[in-house]
Amino acid sequence: MQHLTIVDHPLVQHKLTLMRRKDTPTSEFRRLLREISQLLAYEVTRNLPMTTRTIDTPIEPMDAPVLDGKKLALVSILRAGNGMLDGVLELIPSARVGFVGLYRDEETLEPVEYYFKVPEGIEDRVTIAVDPMLATGNSSVAAIDMLKKAGAKNIRFLCLLAAPEGVARMKEAHPDVAIVTASLDRQLNEKGYIMPGLGDAGDRMFGTK
Repeated sequence: MQHLTIVDHPLVQHKLTLMRRKDTPTSEFRRLLREISQLLAYEVTRNLPMTTRTIDTPIEPMDAPVLDGKKLALVSILRAGNGMLDGVLELIPSARVGFVGLYRDEETLEPVEYYFKVPEGIEDRVTIAVDPMLATGNSSVAAIDMLKKAGAKNIRFLCLLAAPEGVARMKEAHPDVAIVTASLDRQLNEKGYIMPGLGDAGDRMFGTK
């Protein structure tokens, strides 16, 4: 996979437009995030390792394609990552789940860690980290740092929106981590928010502002 993939599927772009609208209610925002996450999951899981298994169809035996290796690890970057996690899990219910707890210091814009728990054997799993927003990239880089320290080797990053600054930061720190997103927006503002963006994904998802 290339470093950055923008999913321009019409359904993805339509749902993203609905999410961007400031008057979209919390319940609809959550539903749209879950739906768009499922669509993005098709792209981020492209090129997973495959093997074959002999099965019996109603007509005859055949060698059929199945996923190879250990079950995927989905890692939510809290708190907003949970909104994407739900959608991806509906598509891949057998995946193992982990959590990285980070919050952004509003003064320095630097990430602060408060929780970390990932599945066993993560070194042998394709690991997909999920977070709706790739803004400055500081929190995302910190999360990937933690995953690599825990042993993860094959990591992909799934987000709803990305800013050029965040993409560049991730590429500099982790050039081996492919990024899949629905949109590469224009830039960050002085507060580190993506423009035009959709506001704070966590606040809009949980109705906390």
